[in-house]
Amino acid sequence: MQRCEHPKPQFERESWLNLNGEWQFEIDDAKSGEARGLFEPGRALAGTIQVPFCPESKLSGVEHKDFMAAVWYKRKVALTPDQLQGRVILHFGAVDYLASVYVNGKKAGTHKGGYVSFSMDVTGLVVPGENEIAVYAEDDVRSPVIPSGKQSEKFASYGCMYTRTTGIWQTVWMEFVPKAYILSARYLTDIHSGVLSLTAKVAGEGVFTAEAFWEGVSCGKASAKPSGDTVTLSIPLSETHLWELGKGGLYDLVLTFGEDKVKSFFGLREVGLRDGKFLLNGKVVFQRLVLDQGFYPDGIYTAPSDAELEADIDRSMAMGFNGARLHEKVFEERFLCHADRKGYMVWGEFPNWGLDESKAESVYGLLPEWLEEIERDYNHPAIIGWCPLNETRFVDRNPEFYKSFLKLVYHATKALDPTRPVIDSSGGAHVETDIFDVHDYDQDPESFRASYARVLSDGVIDGHYFLKDKQQYAPGQPFFMSEYGGTRWAPGEEGWGYGDAPKTPEEVVERIRGLTDSLLENPAMLGYCYTQLTDVEQEKNGLYTYDRRAKFDPAVIRAILSRKAVIED
Repeated sequence: MQRCEHPKPQFERESWLNLNGEWQFEIDDAKSGEARGLFEPGRALAGTIQVPFCPESKLSGVEHKDFMAAVWYKRKVALTPDQLQGRVILHFGAVDYLASVYVNGKKAGTHKGGYVSFSMDVTGLVVPGENEIAVYAEDDVRSPVIPSGKQSEKFASYGCMYTRTTGIWQTVWMEFVPKAYILSARYLTDIHSGVLSLTAKVAGEGVFTAEAFWEGVSCGKASAKPSGDTVTLSIPLSETHLWELGKGGLYDLVLTFGEDKVKSFFGLREVGLRDGKFLLNGKVVFQRLVLDQGFYPDGIYTAPSDAELEADIDRSMAMGFNGARLHEKVFEERFLCHADRKGYMVWGEFPNWGLDESKAESVYGLLPEWLEEIERDYNHPAIIGWCPLNETRFVDRNPEFYKSFLKLVYHATKALDPTRPVIDSSGGAHVETDIFDVHDYDQDPESFRASYARVLSDGVIDGHYFLKDKQQYAPGQPFFMSEYGGTRWAPGEEGWGYGDAPKTPEEVVERIRGLTDSLLENPAMLGYCYTQLTDVEQEKNGLYTYDRRAKFDPAVIRAILSRKAVIED
């Protein structure tokens, strides 16, 4: 099985080459491969693997589940003289964790960070005819300064820690661009004036042009020459169509610079907070979110197909959710593009687990990659907020550094993107945050309701897990139940969920109804996030099984989750 689709539909050129498929592969636990010359052209590796699936997965053809300190990949690529007329850019969707790339035996560059995309200009290293690419990747999920998300630091999966992912786990591809070309573009929309503002980075000289289309009809165009490597312009749109929940609504955008042409899209929408409520395009929207961890039985971190990425959104919406927390993982861009098209809200989050935030070095393990993520995903209208950390709880170990660390990450995030709300640490000890959120897996609807009955009146929270961290809630601050539920339902199977498992499916449904009703009826709540969309390995608290079979009638769950909240207009 291959992943053949273009990995960046929001920045797509016609001239590209997908490099997924069979590569040579070898495990290098001694990390001696460079000294042994494994990067040298013609030096064969011991086995093969199907890229972009990680070696732990079944779809990779390797299925090696034990720890791998380092791994090597190699493949040959035939290039034509026409493809080498301009610049050649080698792209990686994601490589976990520290990657070194060689082309024809020469090092092209390195990248640190297991979750975000990166690229290298390899023009000076490739030749017409056969070329050989080698990739070396190191990873250590046991390191306290490397973020690893939900990857198990033990031999086997346990609790809410799952099978590891090593090396390449997203698409590898080449782009062939003119000598003057577009490096990146950032979009800012104004729903009130109907204007798209755009800032692009370019290489070389030329005139930059952007033209917007709605359903194939041009509705605005502007051109400008760059100042240095940057060009800024605005396009008044002749037609105004807002991006909406459950509907989407995307303008096509064509960017040109000299001979370079990029296909893109954008959504006209605005998000904000007012009077403790979340607003989309100026209207109050109750966030009905689900926790989505993005794991797959055969692909681990990598969906077996693009259709399965889209299907997870459809499964969520069928149950009545209007969005998701993309939990402890940076999802691939095609998922975000499907969310953009369908009008599905998501929180952009980061896999901070594995980091010890009480150590100063953790700043270097998180911040550079987190800022890369914001840059990569900034243009997606589906992303309605950022949350760099989850359940951080090291306050008692190094409280002053912890507070400084969270403030630094929060302010860096706001500086890079002032248009979206930021939660400093979801369900953790808040230091500086736009939304005060909590996690609570109480399975008793009555005590769950009572714990949050006085939030709006006097700021009292009785049930939050991390109150021991002595965080302070300010009455009137936006309030979000960002994890609840987690009810186990897997009769006859090993595994776990939160609290005592119900005895019948009807009891599960009534528990979900009781917990959810208490949130919909609470005037302090701007939204909820139910745990979770699917089971993941031994964690059996999904609304779907790990292989994506619905445990309950989606229409029944949808009726519970879709009921009007008291804060909605």
